[in-house]
Amino acid sequence: MARPVIGIICNQYLINDEYPVHAGGKMNSDAVSVVSDCVPMIIPSDPDYVSINDLLETCDGFLLTGGRPNVHPEEYGEEATEAHGDFDRARDAIALPLVRACVERGQPFLGICRGFQEVNVAMGGSLHPEIRDLPGRMNHRMPPDGTLQEKFENRHTVSFTEGGVFHRLMGAQEVVTNTLHGQGIKVAGPRVVVDGVAPDNTPEAIFIKDAPGFTLAVQWHPEYEAAKDPVSQPLFSAFGRAARAWSNGRKLTPAQVA
Repeated sequence: MARPVIGIICNQYLINDEYPVHAGGKMNSDAVSVVSDCVPMIIPSDPDYVSINDLLETCDGFLLTGGRPNVHPEEYGEEATEAHGDFDRARDAIALPLVRACVERGQPFLGICRGFQEVNVAMGGSLHPEIRDLPGRMNHRMPPDGTLQEKFENRHTVSFTEGGVFHRLMGAQEVVTNTLHGQGIKVAGPRVVVDGVAPDNTPEAIFIKDAPGFTLAVQWHPEYEAAKDPVSQPLFSAFGRAARAWSNGRKLTPAQVA
Protein backbone atom coordinates (compact mmCIF):
# COMPACT_ATOMS: atom_id res chain seq x y z
CA MET A 1 0.00 0.00 0.00
CA ALA A 2 1.32 3.46 -0.93
CA ARG A 3 2.38 5.66 1.95
CA PRO A 4 0.32 8.81 2.66
CA VAL A 5 1.61 12.02 1.11
CA ILE A 6 2.53 14.91 3.41
CA GLY A 7 2.76 18.35 1.81
CA ILE A 8 5.63 20.28 3.40
CA ILE A 9 4.79 23.98 3.42
CA CYS A 10 8.12 25.66 2.85
CA ASN A 11 9.71 29.10 2.49
CA GLN A 12 11.25 31.21 -0.24
CA TYR A 13 15.02 31.69 -0.10
CA LEU A 14 17.83 33.02 -2.26
CA ILE A 15 20.84 30.77 -2.93
CA ASN A 16 24.02 32.85 -3.08
CA ASP A 17 21.81 35.93 -2.70
CA GLU A 18 20.53 35.63 -6.27
CA TYR A 19 18.89 32.30 -7.13
CA PRO A 20 15.31 31.97 -5.78
CA VAL A 21 14.18 28.62 -4.41
CA HIS A 22 11.41 27.06 -2.35
CA ALA A 23 13.08 25.14 0.46
CA GLY A 24 11.85 22.95 3.27
CA GLY A 25 14.81 21.60 5.22
CA LYS A 26 16.03 18.00 5.13
CA MET A 27 15.15 17.52 8.82
CA ASN A 28 11.47 17.95 8.00
CA SER A 29 11.55 15.42 5.17
CA ASP A 30 13.47 12.97 7.34
CA ALA A 31 10.96 13.23 10.20
CA VAL A 32 8.00 12.77 7.84
CA SER A 33 9.52 9.81 6.02
CA VAL A 34 11.22 7.96 8.87
CA VAL A 35 8.99 8.67 11.87
CA SER A 36 5.58 9.45 10.34
CA ASP A 37 6.20 6.81 7.61
CA CYS A 38 4.78 9.09 4.94
CA VAL A 39 6.01 10.50 1.62
CA PRO A 40 7.38 14.06 2.06
CA MET A 41 6.44 16.41 -0.78
CA ILE A 42 7.86 19.94 -0.92
CA ILE A 43 5.11 22.47 -1.70
CA PRO A 44 5.95 25.73 -3.51
CA SER A 45 4.13 27.97 -1.06
CA ASP A 46 2.88 30.54 -3.52
CA PRO A 47 -0.65 30.98 -4.92
CA ASP A 48 0.89 31.68 -8.34
CA TYR A 49 1.72 27.97 -8.56
CA VAL A 50 -0.76 26.04 -6.43
CA SER A 51 -4.28 26.49 -5.13
CA ILE A 52 -5.72 25.35 -1.82
CA ASN A 53 -7.94 22.86 -3.66
CA ASP A 54 -4.90 21.48 -5.52
CA LEU A 55 -3.18 20.82 -2.22
CA LEU A 56 -6.17 19.36 -0.42
CA GLU A 57 -6.75 16.87 -3.24
CA THR A 58 -3.08 15.96 -3.71
CA CYS A 59 -1.92 15.51 -0.10
CA ASP A 60 -3.17 13.48 2.86
CA GLY A 61 -1.78 15.92 5.42
CA PHE A 62 0.45 18.96 5.79
CA LEU A 63 3.55 19.90 7.73
CA LEU A 64 3.65 23.65 8.43
CA THR A 65 7.37 24.20 8.90
CA GLY A 66 9.40 26.81 10.70
CA GLY A 67 11.32 29.51 8.84
CA ARG A 68 12.92 32.91 9.17
CA PRO A 69 10.04 34.95 7.61
CA ASN A 70 7.20 35.79 9.99
CA VAL A 71 3.46 35.98 9.43
CA HIS A 72 2.68 39.54 8.33
CA PRO A 73 0.94 41.44 11.18
CA GLU A 74 -1.71 42.70 8.77
CA GLU A 75 -3.08 39.15 8.96
CA TYR A 76 -4.06 39.82 12.58
CA GLY A 77 -4.93 43.50 12.25
CA GLU A 78 -1.66 45.17 13.26
CA GLU A 79 0.89 47.31 11.47
CA ALA A 80 4.35 46.03 10.60
CA THR A 81 7.30 47.33 12.62
CA GLU A 82 11.03 46.63 12.49
CA ALA A 83 10.56 44.16 15.34
CA HIS A 84 8.32 41.98 13.15
CA GLY A 85 11.28 41.02 10.95
CA ASP A 86 11.06 39.56 7.45
CA PHE A 87 7.89 38.36 5.74
CA ASP A 88 6.76 35.88 3.10
CA ARG A 89 3.36 37.08 1.92
CA ALA A 90 3.11 34.29 -0.66
CA ARG A 91 3.39 31.69 2.10
CA ASP A 92 0.82 33.62 4.16
CA ALA A 93 -1.57 33.39 1.20
CA ILE A 94 -1.22 29.59 1.11
CA ALA A 95 -0.74 28.56 4.73
CA LEU A 96 -3.46 30.56 6.47
CA PRO A 97 -6.42 29.52 4.27
CA LEU A 98 -5.00 25.99 4.12
CA VAL A 99 -5.14 25.72 7.92
CA ARG A 100 -8.76 26.86 7.95
CA ALA A 101 -9.70 24.42 5.19
CA CYS A 102 -8.02 21.52 7.00
CA VAL A 103 -9.77 22.37 10.26
CA GLU A 104 -13.13 22.35 8.48
CA ARG A 105 -12.46 19.12 6.55
CA GLY A 106 -10.70 17.24 9.31
CA GLN A 107 -7.58 16.85 7.16
CA PRO A 108 -4.49 16.49 9.38
CA PHE A 109 -1.71 19.02 9.82
CA LEU A 110 1.21 19.48 12.18
CA GLY A 111 2.49 23.01 12.84
CA ILE A 112 6.09 23.77 13.82
CA CYS A 113 7.39 27.17 15.05
CA ARG A 114 6.21 29.57 12.31
CA GLY A 115 3.63 26.90 11.48
CA PHE A 116 2.44 27.02 15.10
CA GLN A 117 2.04 30.77 14.76
CA GLU A 118 0.23 30.35 11.43
CA VAL A 119 -2.33 28.08 13.06
CA ASN A 120 -3.07 30.69 15.72
CA VAL A 121 -3.32 33.55 13.23
CA ALA A 122 -5.43 31.51 10.80
CA MET A 123 -7.88 30.83 13.64
CA GLY A 124 -8.22 34.47 14.68
CA GLY A 125 -5.31 34.93 17.09
CA SER A 126 -2.42 37.40 17.21
CA LEU A 127 1.34 37.37 17.85
CA HIS A 128 3.94 39.21 19.91
CA PRO A 129 6.76 40.38 17.59
CA GLU A 130 9.50 39.71 20.14
CA ILE A 131 8.94 37.50 23.20
CA ARG A 132 12.25 38.36 24.88
CA ASP A 133 11.23 42.03 25.14
CA LEU A 134 8.22 41.24 27.34
CA PRO A 135 8.54 41.56 31.13
CA GLY A 136 9.34 38.26 32.81
CA ARG A 137 9.89 36.36 29.57
CA MET A 138 12.88 34.26 28.54
CA ASN A 139 14.93 34.66 25.39
CA HIS A 140 13.47 31.89 23.20
CA ARG A 141 15.64 32.68 20.18
CA MET A 142 18.19 30.35 18.63
CA PRO A 143 21.72 30.93 19.95
CA PRO A 144 23.54 33.06 17.34
CA ASP A 145 26.75 31.01 17.52
CA GLY A 146 27.76 27.39 17.89
CA THR A 147 27.27 24.13 16.01
CA LEU A 148 23.94 22.96 14.65
CA GLN A 149 23.70 20.55 17.58
CA GLU A 150 24.30 23.38 20.05
CA LYS A 151 21.65 25.55 18.40
CA PHE A 152 19.05 22.76 18.52
CA GLU A 153 19.90 21.44 21.98
CA ASN A 154 17.12 21.26 24.57
CA ARG A 155 16.89 24.43 26.60
CA HIS A 156 13.66 24.56 28.61
CA THR A 157 10.74 22.53 29.87
CA VAL A 158 7.21 22.53 28.49
CA SER A 159 4.40 21.71 30.90
CA PHE A 160 1.19 20.20 29.50
CA THR A 161 -2.36 20.39 30.83
CA GLU A 162 -2.91 17.45 33.16
CA GLY A 163 -4.86 14.78 31.32
CA GLY A 164 -4.80 16.84 28.11
CA VAL A 165 -4.02 15.77 24.57
CA PHE A 166 -0.27 16.39 24.73
CA HIS A 167 0.04 14.86 28.21
CA ARG A 168 -1.58 11.64 26.95
CA LEU A 169 0.37 11.65 23.70
CA MET A 170 3.76 12.13 25.38
CA GLY A 171 3.04 9.97 28.41
CA ALA A 172 4.44 12.80 30.57
CA GLN A 173 3.08 16.08 31.87
CA GLU A 174 6.45 17.81 31.47
CA VAL A 175 9.05 17.45 28.72
CA VAL A 176 12.24 19.24 27.70
CA THR A 177 12.51 20.88 24.27
CA ASN A 178 14.66 23.12 22.13
CA THR A 179 13.68 26.71 21.40
CA LEU A 180 14.48 28.76 18.29
CA HIS A 181 11.76 31.39 17.97
CA GLY A 182 11.45 35.13 18.47
CA GLN A 183 7.70 35.59 18.12
CA GLY A 184 4.91 33.91 20.05
CA ILE A 185 1.21 33.87 20.73
CA LYS A 186 -0.17 37.17 22.05
CA VAL A 187 -3.88 36.31 22.01
CA ALA A 188 -4.99 32.78 21.23
CA GLY A 189 -7.70 32.40 18.61
CA PRO A 190 -11.21 31.64 19.93
CA ARG A 191 -10.88 27.90 19.19
CA VAL A 192 -7.15 27.60 19.89
CA VAL A 193 -6.51 25.51 23.00
CA VAL A 194 -3.16 26.23 24.67
CA ASP A 195 -2.23 22.79 25.99
CA GLY A 196 1.42 23.40 26.91
CA VAL A 197 3.52 26.32 28.16
CA ALA A 198 7.18 27.17 28.80
CA PRO A 199 8.34 28.13 32.33
CA ASP A 200 7.61 31.81 31.51
CA ASN A 201 4.06 30.87 30.38
CA THR A 202 4.81 31.33 26.69
CA PRO A 203 2.39 29.04 24.78
CA GLU A 204 4.25 26.05 23.31
CA ALA A 205 1.62 23.45 22.35
CA ILE A 206 -1.84 23.99 20.87
CA PHE A 207 -4.70 22.27 19.10
CA ILE A 208 -8.06 23.39 17.70
CA LYS A 209 -11.13 22.85 19.88
CA ASP A 210 -13.82 20.59 18.40
CA ALA A 211 -11.90 20.09 15.14
CA PRO A 212 -12.84 16.82 13.40
CA GLY A 213 -9.20 15.97 12.62
CA PHE A 214 -5.58 16.19 13.79
CA THR A 215 -4.64 19.84 14.46
CA LEU A 216 -1.58 19.77 16.71
CA ALA A 217 1.08 22.48 16.60
CA VAL A 218 4.18 23.17 18.70
CA GLN A 219 6.39 26.22 19.09
CA TRP A 220 9.64 24.22 19.36
CA HIS A 221 11.38 22.26 16.55
CA PRO A 222 10.60 18.54 16.92
CA GLU A 223 12.02 17.73 13.46
CA TYR A 224 15.57 17.81 14.86
CA GLU A 225 16.68 14.18 15.34
CA ALA A 226 13.00 13.22 15.45
CA ALA A 227 13.66 9.47 15.27
CA LYS A 228 15.79 9.62 18.44
CA ASP A 229 14.04 12.28 20.50
CA PRO A 230 11.47 10.95 23.03
CA VAL A 231 9.32 14.06 22.59
CA SER A 232 9.49 14.28 18.79
CA GLN A 233 8.93 10.60 18.08
CA PRO A 234 5.40 10.28 19.51
CA LEU A 235 4.37 13.56 17.89
CA PHE A 236 5.42 12.57 14.36
CA SER A 237 4.17 9.01 14.85
CA ALA A 238 0.72 10.31 15.80
CA PHE A 239 0.77 12.63 12.79
CA GLY A 240 1.52 9.65 10.56
CA ARG A 241 -1.38 7.68 12.02
CA ALA A 242 -3.73 10.57 11.34
CA ALA A 243 -2.46 10.86 7.74
CA ARG A 244 -2.94 7.12 7.14
CA ALA A 245 -6.45 7.33 8.52
CA TRP A 246 -7.24 10.23 6.15
CA SER A 247 -5.84 8.34 3.16
CA ASN A 248 -8.17 5.46 4.10
CA GLY A 249 -11.24 7.70 4.32
CA ARG A 250 -11.27 8.19 8.07
CA LYS A 251 -10.57 11.10 10.44
CA LEU A 252 -8.66 10.97 13.70
CA THR A 253 -8.89 13.77 16.24
CA PRO A 254 -5.93 14.59 18.52
CA ALA A 255 -7.70 12.79 21.35
CA GLN A 256 -8.05 9.64 19.23
CA VAL A 257 -4.36 9.43 18.37
CA ALA A 258 -3.11 10.31 21.87
